[in-house]
Amino acid sequence: MKKVFTTGQVAKICKVAPRTVSKWFDSGRLRGYRIPGSQDRRIPREHLIRFLKEHGMPLGELEEEGWNKILIIGAEKVFIDKMKNQLPEDDEFKFEVANSGFEAGIQAESFHPDTIIIDLAMGRSEALQIAQNLRRNPQYEEVMIIALALEDEANPEGLLNYGFNESFKKPFDVALLGERINRIVEEKRENM
Repeated sequence: MKKVFTTGQVAKICKVAPRTVSKWFDSGRLRGYRIPGSQDRRIPREHLIRFLKEHGMPLGELEEEGWNKILIIGAEKVFIDKMKNQLPEDDEFKFEVANSGFEAGIQAESFHPDTIIIDLAMGRSEALQIAQNLRRNPQYEEVMIIALALEDEANPEGLLNYGFNESFKKPFDVALLGERINRIVEEKRENM
């Protein structure tokens, strides 16, 4: 995942001439910086995505990267609907749902989520197995994995030993989970 692009790379993404990108940059419409001691321009990913969205241009190969993707595993429809209300899809969030460990593996592989929420109500041992399998794969090292612990979970903090980053014990306010995911997204953007 590239973090900074040259004007030539931006031109390819936008399907325009490199000179056009230089004009956008020089006029201040496309933000970026110049390499010290050179006339070369560099455009950070977040500025490029913002520029493309502001001007209604297709994101092309950046499309998938513009979304904050959340995979919800084993959760009830009511919870999924509440999450979608907290983190609306038009606010750069995209959701996929899996109902089993097998489905979760397929979805994780094709969807490349940033956050995975696993509801232990699907079966504690299956949920723990899914988290452990994901953590064994280097592709999911940076992915935030959140457990939705059952009311009778004796030690929700103990779930962190199975590969979860955080746990929320039911019943909880879905708004708190939505707020936490929003914070993760903001931190990620700042570190891009």
